[in-house]
Amino acid sequence: MRFALEALFADVPAEQIAEARAFYRARAAGRGPAGFEELKEVRARTSALRAADPPALEETVEAAGVRVPVRIFLPADGPPQGVCLDIHGGGFYLGTSAQDDARHRALADALGIAVVGVDHRLAPEHPWPAAPDDCESVALWLVEQAQTRFGTSRLAIGGSSAGATLALATLLRLRDRGVADRFAGAALRFGTWDLSARTPSGRLIADEYFLQAYVGHVPDRDRTLPDISPLYADLSGLPPALLVVGGEDILLEDNLTMAGRLAAAGNDVDLRVYPAAPHGFTGHPTALAATAVDGVNSWLRDRISGHL
Repeated sequence: MRFALEALFADVPAEQIAEARAFYRARAAGRGPAGFEELKEVRARTSALRAADPPALEETVEAAGVRVPVRIFLPADGPPQGVCLDIHGGGFYLGTSAQDDARHRALADALGIAVVGVDHRLAPEHPWPAAPDDCESVALWLVEQAQTRFGTSRLAIGGSSAGATLALATLLRLRDRGVADRFAGAALRFGTWDLSARTPSGRLIADEYFLQAYVGHVPDRDRTLPDISPLYADLSGLPPALLVVGGEDILLEDNLTMAGRLAAAGNDVDLRVYPAAPHGFTGHPTALAATAVDGVNSWLRDRISGHL
């Protein structure tokens, strides 16, 4: 058997790969905040975001005794045909659901679905398990209320980076409650699957401040808890998953491992690796990113429309 990374690459036009390579050559390498004071400065510098049109509905929902703010987008034309719960990225310590308003508005209108963004609590003020508690609460609210609130019980979940980690942790909690099958699929973009620094990819990010902020209070030996590092979970009994990752992502190896573990556990897995793409690439202004996002949207449409 021959096995080569190139065989896993998504089929994209050569000109998109060339454009992406040129874009990243000209782009300065970024890094995350190195401590709490720097994190506060980054938060303070975050620009106000332009509201989507039509704008989000801002609500607070509650389930399992936890109240969580959410941002809801309804499709502009007609009632929603399904609901996607989307969890923002930002290393567990940055960001809000509002940062994804433009994408959520486009997704709601393109697929004719409601999109629910979660404003989960952020570290270090609210370290683990605050964020997964919040995400689980909103997911349970949808399980209980989607039919009444939106007129449909067809559900999907998704997230990027830390948001993908939280999305899978949420599904594991729902699986243990016996309701994960209420979700038709999970679109997981470049998740951070090992926060314990035990895998090669995990060791590459071991010194990042976001880990200290999110799980610094958890002993190293316990950071393989599935709720923290889903790579170590029993992954059986989960809905179909789409894993999207860049070929230049620092977390590529762990995403390949996660895809293999999900498949070995008997789940339906679609792995798409995009060449010349680093971590977070679907949020960058390249044609390659647009192709990847279109692919995610098509996958979600198929899962939601086919889930009875």
